[in-house]
Amino acid sequence: MVSEKKVHNVEAAKADANMLEFREGADWNVDAELELMELQLAEADKIKPWLSIEVNFTKPEYFTWLLVVFASMGGLLSGLDQSLISGANVYMPTDLGLSSSRSSLVDSAMPLGAVGGALLLSPVNEWVGRRNAIMVACFLYTVGAALEAGAINFAMMMVGRLILGAGLGLEGGTVPVYVAECVTSNLRGRLVSLYQFNIALGEVLGFAVAAIFINVKGGWRYILGSSLIFSTIMWIGLVYLPESPRFLMHKGKTVEAYSIWKRIRDINQMEAKLEFFSMKQSSEEERIEESRAKGRMAWLDFFTVPRCRRAIVYANIMIFLGQFTGVNAILYYMSVLMNQIGFSKTNGVFMSLVGGGALLLGTIPALLWVDKTGRRFWAIVTLPGFFIGLLLVGFSYLIPISNLPAAEGCYLTGMILYMGFFGSYACLTWVIPAEVYPTYLRSYGMTTSDAMLFLCAFVVTYNFTRMQEAMSRIGLTLGFYGGIAVLGWFYQILFMPETKDKTLEEIDIVFSQPTGELVRQNLHNSMETMKDLAHFRFRKVAFGEESVKTKEEAGEQA
Repeated sequence: MVSEKKVHNVEAAKADANMLEFREGADWNVDAELELMELQLAEADKIKPWLSIEVNFTKPEYFTWLLVVFASMGGLLSGLDQSLISGANVYMPTDLGLSSSRSSLVDSAMPLGAVGGALLLSPVNEWVGRRNAIMVACFLYTVGAALEAGAINFAMMMVGRLILGAGLGLEGGTVPVYVAECVTSNLRGRLVSLYQFNIALGEVLGFAVAAIFINVKGGWRYILGSSLIFSTIMWIGLVYLPESPRFLMHKGKTVEAYSIWKRIRDINQMEAKLEFFSMKQSSEEERIEESRAKGRMAWLDFFTVPRCRRAIVYANIMIFLGQFTGVNAILYYMSVLMNQIGFSKTNGVFMSLVGGGALLLGTIPALLWVDKTGRRFWAIVTLPGFFIGLLLVGFSYLIPISNLPAAEGCYLTGMILYMGFFGSYACLTWVIPAEVYPTYLRSYGMTTSDAMLFLCAFVVTYNFTRMQEAMSRIGLTLGFYGGIAVLGWFYQILFMPETKDKTLEEIDIVFSQPTGELVRQNLHNSMETMKDLAHFRFRKVAFGEESVKTKEEAGEQA
């Protein structure tokens, strides 16, 4: 069984062989290279980046955690601004005299603006870098929230929502990349998932803010303006953070990248040294490739280079599956949906905290175990949970209004399951796009993924009322959203590769193999998984403990 597994685990074998080859060539000269780098660092003029304050810690991992916490606050802002509109929708349309169609347009204006922000992602990232792009997004958040809070008519509210959305689109595609480029491979999935955890935390916080101000006259202004506080805190925190070393390496600023690498890694460890020089080697190869292709647009590689084409298709299908199972429509209209099932307007706002809380709790297992179980296992396990939750929500609509407690109980149970499983799955929609693109195309790739996410959110949100009327509540919930969840589950079994524990450079090798080879590996691994389940080897299925032992034994023999 072990030898058969080795044959079918081609991408892992190639990645290990590539790193072994690099080690054999690098062990003898890595210290000499570092000495040269230290000399260049000492000779270089120390020019601080725009609005940057350097902070040093005794242990590099402390600084890495500070970087991740402040950067991931972007998720808090994202979740907060997405859920605040749910509470504001109770009274804001009436106060501004909005028709149902204009109210739907206001709700969907933020994801529409986020599409525009996503299109800005690549040029802004390439021009000012990852860190400064997030700072620009914070500024847009602040301006948009201020306009929302002071809106006196439909036009002013729309402008505020669009600007807020632009900040969301720019920040949403930059933060996961920034974190992925700065943290170690064994923690990358977990720490990028922290962004989704903060989105869920922000959504719960947004529902809580709505519950606080719901009975205050003009309370929707306080609700929508509350994100100003968080965008200001985040902007100040970013002043203390450095630029991504991989971005600096991509721009040819090797010495500056090394100075930051020393702050976020223990440079005395061989793994940190090898990763830095592997990153340097990969960036040099990409620059050579770019110079050969000078005069044409780099993003055309998404059409002409199979490795790049596979990455963009794979990342965007993951995002499509996350959005077209209806989460943003349910999130934006949660108070309205609670009202439809029988809750009063005020109680509907309070009960929205249940759905938001389930989303938050659902992200915690992913945060703890996504790097242990792997991305593929996590996606295959969580998507069926969507369907079960949607099944219960759909069934609750069949319960007569005369039996209101049963309908409410069934609806809330389905909502908790749906939001909980989505919380776990949603982490992957940020982790995967952030790690699958090659460095020289990462900004372009995240532009497409970010735009895809918010375009899907806009389509689902804007058409929610019309789709509900055309398909009925059961048809939309179970037939459309549930049907996409089922199709997505089969897609992931066949086409989803595993990127757990691989550096960003090793992931290049995974996506360089033909799609047919990947499907063969996945089918073989699925058959092995079914055998393991039949023999109750659950720990092996979840954590791959046998394969870990095999790798350790192979390392000892080598």
